[in-house]
Amino acid sequence: MGIPVGIYAKSGAGKSYSMHDFEPGEIAIYNVSGKPLPFPKKLPMVKTSDMRWIANDIRKNAMNCYVIDDAGLAMTFFLFGKLNETGYGKFTEVAKQFYDLVQTVIRDTSDDTIVYFLMHNERSEDGSEIKMKTAGKMIDSQISLEALFTIVLYGITDGRRHVFQTQSDGVTTAKSPVGMFDEEIDNDLKAVDTAIRKYYGLAVAGKNQAKKPTATVETTDKVPG
Repeated sequence: MGIPVGIYAKSGAGKSYSMHDFEPGEIAIYNVSGKPLPFPKKLPMVKTSDMRWIANDIRKNAMNCYVIDDAGLAMTFFLFGKLNETGYGKFTEVAKQFYDLVQTVIRDTSDDTIVYFLMHNERSEDGSEIKMKTAGKMIDSQISLEALFTIVLYGITDGRRHVFQTQSDGVTTAKSPVGMFDEEIDNDLKAVDTAIRKYYGLAVAGKNQAKKPTATVETTDKVPG
């Protein structure tokens, strides 16, 4: 049973940069937007926004540490491809694909696998909450993103420091198990990964030696671009 981790913040708050301390053999990245990383180090990357393709690739369990950057845009790009379709079916389908992607991590990967879902933030309709950004209210009515994760970190910056908030202050939806982190930590995803693995007694990030057989779902979807 793998661990999905949600990380969300506004653009420029350091979500992608937080990967900079990883080494190429420790991580695999699904780059949804196709933008270059904001640091010179070369990390293994596939450019795709196809949630079904990502789920099938994660099922191979070749690695035990993945990042989907930016996972929220995968929903937006899915809906862009269906602009000419009417009705509510497309919103149900995109919510289901995202849910299935998270469930793939939980059900179909080894216990040492962690997948980080990097997302943008938005305010709730009544303004009372800062939460993970979806592709619109119709999706919010289908799924509560934070409910899918045990660990949700919220990225903030004052223009000098970039940090992750690990517990809610009553406005954000940040949360994490007791004693795993301080309430505020540096936005260093490698350090986050190390802390989670130490807390649960998991193998270090890298090629998955604890790989287990998983059911492969055939798909005709191709990797965009």
